[in-house]
Amino acid sequence: MDFEKVIDRNKTNSMKWDFVSERYGSSDLWPMWVADMDFQAPQPVLDAMQKVLDHGIFGYHRRPASLREATTSWIQKRFDWTLSNDQLVFTPGVVPAISHLIQTFTEKGDGIIIQPPVYYPFYALIDNNERKLLRNPLKETENGFTVDLEDLEKQMQAGAKMLLLCSPHNPIGRVWKQEELEAVADLCEKYDVFVVSDEIHADLVLEGKHIPFSKAAAEKNIEVITCMAPSKTFNLAALQLSYVVFEKKASQKKYEAHLKRQFVEIDNPFATVAAEAAYREGEEWLENLLDYVRGNVKFVKQYIETNMPEMKVIEPEGTYLVWVDMSGLNMEASKLQSWLREEGKLALSDGHIFGEEGAGFARINVACPRNNVEEGLSRLQKAYNNR
Repeated sequence: MDFEKVIDRNKTNSMKWDFVSERYGSSDLWPMWVADMDFQAPQPVLDAMQKVLDHGIFGYHRRPASLREATTSWIQKRFDWTLSNDQLVFTPGVVPAISHLIQTFTEKGDGIIIQPPVYYPFYALIDNNERKLLRNPLKETENGFTVDLEDLEKQMQAGAKMLLLCSPHNPIGRVWKQEELEAVADLCEKYDVFVVSDEIHADLVLEGKHIPFSKAAAEKNIEVITCMAPSKTFNLAALQLSYVVFEKKASQKKYEAHLKRQFVEIDNPFATVAAEAAYREGEEWLENLLDYVRGNVKFVKQYIETNMPEMKVIEPEGTYLVWVDMSGLNMEASKLQSWLREEGKLALSDGHIFGEEGAGFARINVACPRNNVEEGLSRLQKAYNNR
């Protein structure tokens, strides 16, 4: 649990470190973009994977029943959400899972609501599946970002079939409160809108408490399907294991039939043992991680407020991603993008890729040793001072 330890990820085919030039056009940029961590997974996870490696045979693998029990036990303990083991459908990643949900439960031309600025693959999922994009931008208030319920109702009246909810929200970092979720659920019930809730960051709550949307909407007559994974929580993204939680058996069977047609059935043995070890023995590691990330967030906020007062940090309630308002620099999105790369020598996630509402913002990943955070901020400050 040494989160201060700097581990060299260069020349490991790391998307964040080795392919920054391909993404941003230069190899000398400090990478704080893609949402993975520069921390090793918990030791019990490494030990479990080592046993598979030592065995040395990597034939076709079936998911152990014990993984289901470990997963539902974790969900019960973390979120006080009681699930049966057979409500889970395992999938190779949350984004593919959502794509398959769109294909299973909507038709070409159906309207799907998103709430920008939001996780940018949502746009591609809707476009690539030939569905209609309906935008319900978050509303910025004196108390932070929230859902614009009046506009949400208008989008539902426009013929929405599905809402893609991001909870906790990426990149804003909101952890939605019970009353907010219930207000959204009321509208979904009124207009018969199907909800797919992406809760991949559910374990990464820095302030408040994550409430599964399905739990918040339990008394409503709506369909909710929840997507979760151990990948963000324990830095296991490359293992490609996630799961979808169903409340209605008929919908689950329909989805399973779709996955069967796609031959999405075989699991990776490293992924299954890693996930089970994480859920059974990773809680202490996670609590220490959250404390460390909280410290990094506070450090970023204080550093920017002190040294770059024209910028504003939107302090996240969840995730390890910090949304920074740079509109005070009075740069258009393209100018800000080039300035961060050419002057700041930084690879941050440009705000505009999350939607036009994100223009003038940038997302900074702080799931890394404090030395790495300091390096990124010093580069940003140097560019700021040289403007």
